Amino acid sequence: MSDRHAHLAEAIAGALLAGSWTRSHMSLRVRTTLGMRKTPAWVAGVVAEVAVAYRDAPRDRPRELAAFVTTTQAWRRHRPHLHRVRVRVRTPVPTAVVERRWPVADLPDLSALATLLGVDQGELAWFADLRGWERHCAPRLRHYTWREVPKRGGGTRLVAAPKPWMKDVQRRLLREVIGPIPLHDAAHGGVPGRSVRTAVAPHAGAAVVLHFDLVAFFPSIPAGRVYGVLRTAGLPEQVAHTITGIVTTVAPYEVSRELRTPHLPQGAPTSPRLADLVTFTLDRRLSGLAAAFGARYTRYADDLTFSGGRSLHAARSRFTEAVDTIVRDEGFRLNERKSVVLGDAGAPAGAGGGRQHPPRRAAHRTRRPARAVAQLRRARMGLAGPRPGTGRVPRVSHRAGRLDRRPPPAARPAAGRDRATHRLDGLTGAVRRVTPTGRHGRSMLRPPFTRADLSGSRPGTARRDVPSRRRPRCRVRGTSSRPGRTR
Repeated sequence: MSDRHAHLAEAIAGALLAGSWTRSHMSLRVRTTLGMRKTPAWVAGVVAEVAVAYRDAPRDRPRELAAFVTTTQAWRRHRPHLHRVRVRVRTPVPTAVVERRWPVADLPDLSALATLLGVDQGELAWFADLRGWERHCAPRLRHYTWREVPKRGGGTRLVAAPKPWMKDVQRRLLREVIGPIPLHDAAHGGVPGRSVRTAVAPHAGAAVVLHFDLVAFFPSIPAGRVYGVLRTAGLPEQVAHTITGIVTTVAPYEVSRELRTPHLPQGAPTSPRLADLVTFTLDRRLSGLAAAFGARYTRYADDLTFSGGRSLHAARSRFTEAVDTIVRDEGFRLNERKSVVLGDAGAPAGAGGGRQHPPRRAAHRTRRPARAVAQLRRARMGLAGPRPGTGRVPRVSHRAGRLDRRPPPAARPAAGRDRATHRLDGLTGAVRRVTPTGRHGRSMLRPPFTRADLSGSRPGTARRDVPSRRRPRCRVRGTSSRPGRTR
């Protein structure tokens, strides 16, 4: 379709939305817009088809209405003669929220969106970056800081960290617009009140556990799918289009030549929540598949976990193929190297050619959190004494309640200057303060020089140029330094 035809369709759609939704009034407005004295037959045909297709005026989607006008039979029959039609009068029509399915912010137009974010129209267009300036502009003008982070299993991960102003705008959108949209019950990543523990808890004690990983999870989610989620929430087209530009980005040319299309950046505060919303259909289909095999399903970001009984263990190959088919239908791919199937007692049972982790490592990771929690409870109750034959007392660390077993202070040499620590007495259950000492028995908390060194009174020492710690006098203008006198 040429630009002239697109301009004509947009003008007709604006005229249709500019008043009451009746055929006579709609035909009158279109005729006025085109500067015609009488209503031609093709205009009456377009109005009739639009009235049949839309029972109510689609005030939140004028672009969709303009696209529908070009698909009507009357438009197609009169298309060879449309080059003679001119737009004489064009009336701008503001958009509106027709239906809100969830309690998201009421954003009828871009002015309301700019007010919500605390920016003006120019700054809003700069944040949206609808023309892809992030790919070609200078580094200091970009909205993201790009860096490669090495992965644990090899390779690198491209992380896009938003700059402070961009991050503040995205957090407002997350709180007011994206957060109120509900998620699937199987999603546990980036959800308040859910964590890795809630994702793996339903699979505890299962006879067989299947774990799958998705390749390039965030870059695989394009801007079109994010726009669809926002439109489903009831936001008008123009508002949803601008928000999509704010929460998606393109990689600079010197950083990556592959990520040319807008996608979710890995590092933005809005990406985990939007990824969970986009994968709602994936979670629903995989949950139905797991229920058909008598299994359970949870997802933490790009990690898919299934668990079940003997029936799932017997049909694991067929189940894996079904999972791969659903994942590909939803626009993702499985990472075959990270596919793991654990059988009884954590023993790998084979995953269709995927890599298998050693069972000892998996069992060790399972026992460690439970053992640490048990030791922490005993330490808080005052029951944790020295281990038999070691003389080591558990110490409650300041990091997330972890337990650390170290030798007593007298048997452990101090490795440099350290702060005073609080140790738990295993006999009395009391907490006592321990000051670390150096090799010569001197406390490591003392300063490296004394007051006598500063004054130079000790023989063989000179006074150091150290600024005085005395508080200077503060004079008030118009008063003397002596009490009782004024100038």
